Amino acid sequence: MNESLIVNAQSYAVRRQLEIAERLGSGKDGTVFVAKRKMASARVAIKAHRFEELYLREKLAYERLGNLKISSIRGFNVPEMTDFDDNLRILEITIVKRPFVLDFAAAYLDQRPEFPPEIWAEWEADKREQFEGRWPIVQEILDSFEEIGMYLMDVSPANIAFPD
Repeated sequence: MNESLIVNAQSYAVRRQLEIAERLGSGKDGTVFVAKRKMASARVAIKAHRFEELYLREKLAYERLGNLKISSIRGFNVPEMTDFDDNLRILEITIVKRPFVLDFAAAYLDQRPEFPPEIWAEWEADKREQFEGRWPIVQEILDSFEEIGMYLMDVSPANIAFPD
C-alpha cells in the first residue's frame, strides 16, 4: 500500500473530524478506509486515490450520479459522494450494502472508450467468465449506466456484488 495514501487519508480525517476505523479495501487506483464522525455513529468510506486522473474521473462520475439523484441502479445500491478534497485526492462516500455497484475510477463519461473490436470481445469474454450465469443481469446494469452516459470499465464481482 502506498504510504502517501495513508497520510492523505489521515489528513483528510483530521480536517473533517473523522476517525479512521479500518481499511475497507485497496487496489491499483487507491485505498478505501471506513471512517466515522467523532460526534456521531454514522460511518462513511473515504477513498484515497493514487492518480489525479482517476480521482477526477471518479469524482465526475459521482457528481453525475448525485445530480441525477441516483442511489441505485436496477436494485443495486450505488454510494453517494458526501464530500471530497481535490488536493488530497480523497472522496468521501456513503457505505452501501449488497447488492451494490462500486468504483467509478475507470468510468468514462459521455463517450465509450475506443478499443479495437478484438479487445472488446476479450473484455466481454472475461466478464462473462467472471459472472457466469449472472452476466445478463450485469449487462443490464451496464446498459442502465450507459443510458446516463457512464461507461463502466472496471467491472468485477468485487465492484458489482450480488446479495449473496
